[in-house]
Amino acid sequence: MADRVPVGVLISGRGSNMAALLYASRAQDCPFEIALVIANDPDAPGLALARAEGIATVGRNHRGTPRAEFDQWIDGELRAAGCAYVALAGYMRVLSPGFVDKWPDRIVNIHPSLLPLYPGLHTHEAALAAGDSHGGCTVHVVTAALDDGPILGQTRVAILPGDTADTLAARVLIAEHQLYSRCLADYVTREATPEFLLGRVRELAMALPDSAEKMSHGMPAFHISGGKMFAYFTFDHHHDGTTAIIIKTSGADEAAMLIDRDPELYYRPAYFGASGWIGLRLDRGQVDWEQVADRLQRSWGVIAPAKLRALADFLG
Repeated sequence: MADRVPVGVLISGRGSNMAALLYASRAQDCPFEIALVIANDPDAPGLALARAEGIATVGRNHRGTPRAEFDQWIDGELRAAGCAYVALAGYMRVLSPGFVDKWPDRIVNIHPSLLPLYPGLHTHEAALAAGDSHGGCTVHVVTAALDDGPILGQTRVAILPGDTADTLAARVLIAEHQLYSRCLADYVTREATPEFLLGRVRELAMALPDSAEKMSHGMPAFHISGGKMFAYFTFDHHHDGTTAIIIKTSGADEAAMLIDRDPELYYRPAYFGASGWIGLRLDRGQVDWEQVADRLQRSWGVIAPAKLRALADFLG
């Protein structure tokens, strides 16, 4: 599978969840690959496994290094390896807020309880002490708050008569190995879904002055209130298999220039004639959202009345 999303994995010990992610990534249809495994213990057994499987590894003892400095080192290693996401797999250190801020919505973790129940350590003992009927595991997005990010998936594991923390933990670990790779695969591909793409386009378009949204020609469309359209969001419209925004340029010459310069990104949309409308594809891998924002703003500027453009320039 081409263009797999590179993921860096952080471990502290044997790395069994890292191994589950690694072997899941070998499936032909898996959308991610393990680009790097980092441990805060250079002798962590998981590093040897990763190296044996041909994965780049690096280990460094965190003792004696301030947390922020150590996390800065991790950040540098992840970026040098080209990682787009970070997966925590038994990483027994709380990440510094500065590190989390550098990877917004890009760090995931698996936790051995049904969050929000029992954040932190000793989760199985807590579930048994509470008399719960089930333990389980949770995959969640990492935020600066401990075990408190948005939940991506959970698996319930029945607590059996006579269970100890160790016997329950062994079954929960099996569930973790099954759950983590599925949630990670879904999460790293979410930005290619029409719902995500439309949400981002809507956020950018509606931030422009006096903008409004409505359906037009079967597509979500953005216009200046009481005025003309400046953008359309198209997903497989007329079964063309394309996800894109259709935006206004200054005219046919600019549209032709953009298409000639990058025909993989820009195209002439059907049914829009030669009046300066152009399609900007959102289905060609990682989207340059700064470019999308710029083209939306330019399109808005072509349509907006002079007084509204002047007001926007004044406020901007």
